[in-house]
Amino acid sequence: MDSQDPRQLLAQRLRSLREGRWPGRKITQPQLAQALGGVSVPLISSWESPTKPKIPPLPRLEAIAAAFATARSFDGDPARLIGMQDMSDEERQAMNELKQELTQLRNAALRAGANASPELGGTGQPSKSLSSGPWRFEDGDDITIVCAELPQHMLQRIPYTNIDDPDYIEILAYSELDALFELYGHLRAVNPANQVNLRTANKLARDDYTSHLVTLGGIDWNTLTFSALEKLRLPVRQVAEWEIEGKQYFEVEENGTAAQYRPVVEKSGDQKILREDVALFARAVSPFNRERTVTICNGMYGRGTYGAVRALTDARFRDRNAEYLRSRFGDSDSYCVLTRVPIVNGATLTPDWTAGGYTIFEWSE
Repeated sequence: MDSQDPRQLLAQRLRSLREGRWPGRKITQPQLAQALGGVSVPLISSWESPTKPKIPPLPRLEAIAAAFATARSFDGDPARLIGMQDMSDEERQAMNELKQELTQLRNAALRAGANASPELGGTGQPSKSLSSGPWRFEDGDDITIVCAELPQHMLQRIPYTNIDDPDYIEILAYSELDALFELYGHLRAVNPANQVNLRTANKLARDDYTSHLVTLGGIDWNTLTFSALEKLRLPVRQVAEWEIEGKQYFEVEENGTAAQYRPVVEKSGDQKILREDVALFARAVSPFNRERTVTICNGMYGRGTYGAVRALTDARFRDRNAEYLRSRFGDSDSYCVLTRVPIVNGATLTPDWTAGGYTIFEWSE
């Protein structure tokens, strides 16, 4: 990496703040980790790396600006951020100047990172989302997509689902077929050196649990989605009691309060028409194997699950949505987005997370 690479300039500035912000006083990485809260020393080290620096998410840079706005941040043990209301006018001005400087450096670093990966164009080079992005895994890692199996009373109405039928088609028993078809092709294209398995939640083998897991669909049918959400303890839960009117929603907890988000369903005579679904995209360290991940794409309806998948597979939106995740969550191991998924004239539209109104709730560890 060139010495003037914007990513390296950002790393150098972060290190200089820590080591030379105040003459004669060097702040250690553990002290900065304490002040920022919930940040590890290795993560800070990766932001300051002289060779392969990682770009911090914007909220972390804002916290760093607040930390170095005043030496009082590091006077106590443990170190802590000083609230804006407790800062002097000079300290608030210093914080704003640092925030502006670091944001500009970060934007330049992000542009440099984008330019380092070729876009899809006349040269036939792969887009950024095919060479990196959330759906790119290490070569050789198995990936397992998990759907629910349709209930027996539904399977009885679908031809070729009887295993004894000469024309038996196994995949017809899977729920979320739109999302599954879309995601399987994308994963194979992005990870040509990886085995991509298809499973129903009731037929997972022991080794499947230790692969990268991608679970499609809600807690009502997909038992893996239910188990993963229970173990991960995200600040989002799904309520799917279909026999009770109004008991179908996502609930989020933020700042000690709970809010509920429901799909938009209209009635035309006896027919229910879905106008907008609500869906969860979540990525975390797998509770079954800390060296692998679990990803949840889960709508209240199948349209929402399909939209959550399309957000990062649709060639027109996947790069900008992947960049949005990087800008918001950086290297966080666990994060989630609750998103709206509009349905227009029967078509499920891909949510653009960079446009206002699509993301409802965001969280990272």
